[in-house]
Amino acid sequence: MLKQRKKKQRRNQIMLAAGAGIAALALGATVSTLGLLDPIARLPWIGQWMASDPSSDVSESDDQQTSAVLPLVTLSPGDRASRLAELAAGSTSRDQIRARYLLAADLIQQGRGGTALPLLDGLEQDYPLLTPMILVKRAQAYTASGQSTEATATWNELLANFPDDPVAAEALYALGQADPQYLAQAIRQFPAHPRTIDIVQKQLSQNPNQLPLLLVLARHGHYLKDIPAVLNRLTTQYASQLQPDDWEAIAFAYWENQYYGSAGAAYEKASNTPLNMYRAGRGAQLGERRQDAIAAYQQVAQAFPDSEEAAMALIKLAEMSGSQTAIAYLDRVPDQFPEKVAEALLAKANAMEQLSSPQSATVVRQSVLNEYSSAEATAQYRWRQAERHFQAGNLETAWQWAQQVVNENPESEYAPEAGFWVGKWATQLGREQEARKAYEYVLTHYPESYYAWRSATLLGWDVGDFTTVRQQLPDVVKPTLRPIPPAGSALLQELYQLGQDRDAWSLWQVEFTNVMQPTVAEQFTDGLMRLGVGNHLDGIFMVSSLTNREKPDDKTEYRSLKQKPSYWQALYPFPFMDTIETWSQQRQLNPMLVTALIRQESRFEPAIESVAGATGLMQVMPGTAEWVAQQIGMPSYSVTDPNDNIALGTWYLKYTHQEYSDNSLFAVASYNAGPGNVADWITRFGFTDPDLFVEQIPFPETKGYVELVFENYWNYLRLYNPDVSQKLADYSDAHSAVVRASLP
Repeated sequence: MLKQRKKKQRRNQIMLAAGAGIAALALGATVSTLGLLDPIARLPWIGQWMASDPSSDVSESDDQQTSAVLPLVTLSPGDRASRLAELAAGSTSRDQIRARYLLAADLIQQGRGGTALPLLDGLEQDYPLLTPMILVKRAQAYTASGQSTEATATWNELLANFPDDPVAAEALYALGQADPQYLAQAIRQFPAHPRTIDIVQKQLSQNPNQLPLLLVLARHGHYLKDIPAVLNRLTTQYASQLQPDDWEAIAFAYWENQYYGSAGAAYEKASNTPLNMYRAGRGAQLGERRQDAIAAYQQVAQAFPDSEEAAMALIKLAEMSGSQTAIAYLDRVPDQFPEKVAEALLAKANAMEQLSSPQSATVVRQSVLNEYSSAEATAQYRWRQAERHFQAGNLETAWQWAQQVVNENPESEYAPEAGFWVGKWATQLGREQEARKAYEYVLTHYPESYYAWRSATLLGWDVGDFTTVRQQLPDVVKPTLRPIPPAGSALLQELYQLGQDRDAWSLWQVEFTNVMQPTVAEQFTDGLMRLGVGNHLDGIFMVSSLTNREKPDDKTEYRSLKQKPSYWQALYPFPFMDTIETWSQQRQLNPMLVTALIRQESRFEPAIESVAGATGLMQVMPGTAEWVAQQIGMPSYSVTDPNDNIALGTWYLKYTHQEYSDNSLFAVASYNAGPGNVADWITRFGFTDPDLFVEQIPFPETKGYVELVFENYWNYLRLYNPDVSQKLADYSDAHSAVVRASLP
């Protein structure tokens, strides 16, 4: 099955698309959906636009709640056409002008430009915010209706009135089909606009030996499928002509596309910043160039001894060295990074044990517990101690260590698991009341975790257990409104609200200039833009990796974002919902479980393929697809077609359920590891406790896969099922804040 791409690597967590995790890469990938009701009062452009309508007495915060158009955005053009036409025919209002624009855009997409033109006539007077895009739509409508002279005049009008607006790239592209000087202007003025990228690609196809154009793609075309080939040409054919900033751009593009070895080699030739030098070492290490990695790590530690990158480099050097040398490196970790010092000291203690100094190691570990109690490395050490004592049968001691994680490291990634096992072990120690409190604590403080679902089941909630989740048919209430992206221009924000995803994404490519070090708002907006155009893999990653922010201000902004429905709905979107529901019903499967599995398998990417050949939404192997197709009488199919893939995948998931008497733990594990392996594990370990069985799964990928599929299931349930959502809100202030924000 497919591994998870560019997501923070927790222990035993599976990874999508052969990517190395953020924790493993340390400052690796840059922070490279629908939602509900984000606060908009802070966005002055909305207030200004509303103020321009003298008939309006509706405040900014009421706009989404009172709009008749915005809820139609999530519908298909066919389903919303009659209602939009009705609204467009009404008297002038925000809804009327939005309806005119949205209906015109739908008609143009359907090739009915002539029908769209009356809707656009004079619309810019009532809708000044979207004037540049109205001109674009008008020109497109003229083109679609065969009125080329009028289309050219409109493109010229756009270029004359908005020469510096990114939307002008559309006019330059259109006019450039007859006059190449406009194409050259687009490349000079708007190199990041997707229209310009199209121009550059076409010109390179005609003459591939154009260094300036290749560099345009390296800097702005990271999303192109063939970008690795472009980068390879630059580094092999033009190396002597490249400047340090060119190398940095090339390295960044390699890094974004997970070619870490090539990225490291390029970073070696970029400017000597701490991050560039560290990535040179990390890329060399991942590319199995050990000596180059050591040299780069030593260089960053020497050149920037007080930087966080130096601390990480010294820890990496210690990992690559013998025990005695490792201690020397670890002793140099700068003390202004408490998280890194704790990690270094614990690594030093391990090295001391290998050098037969167990007493010294114990002293060092105790100092970490005393002086760096809140560090993530300390939380990991505590949890490892809890696991070790449990495996040795020292239940009371394991329980005490787990309690320390919860009490001393409540924000650690280990805390939800530790809190849950505090409850499990309390039950085994005969402390039922304490067990219940522990489960409630997990629900209260970690409502999004896999262990919250396990806690809910043990508290008797009707949310489906491993043996009953298949039969569950939970109600699903999807959001009808989109959030306002927290970054980007007023034009972009309005386009996104109106569901004009491709136009909003194109505009964002120009506006998003801070790609290497984005703010929290920019990163989240970038995630929304990617999700909007169907790039769910990178979109979900951009949102999920916000959890890795370490600067205090970033953490504060991230915590605020987590209280908004738009954040969680971006993490857990519902693409292909109708198809999933159709086939889930035929296979008698819980559609939320199927959605959860698809999210983990492919991040909703229909054509994605794993290194093993598993393809599509449910990552069906070729041999499995052929066998299933024979079973269900499907003579022709395409594993990249969403309908065919879900038809095949849900049948196989039904089959794995039947193999294990509808036990979804075994069925999901079998989907990842194969029925033979699961049968072997049942024989080896027995099955008296499902939670213990999950811990005993010997394949780290499968263990993580099981946990993450059911974590996905739980999050879909808590976000989109009103009953579960409201019940959880009674326990968790964090979840309650999300619920409150989603209410009118």
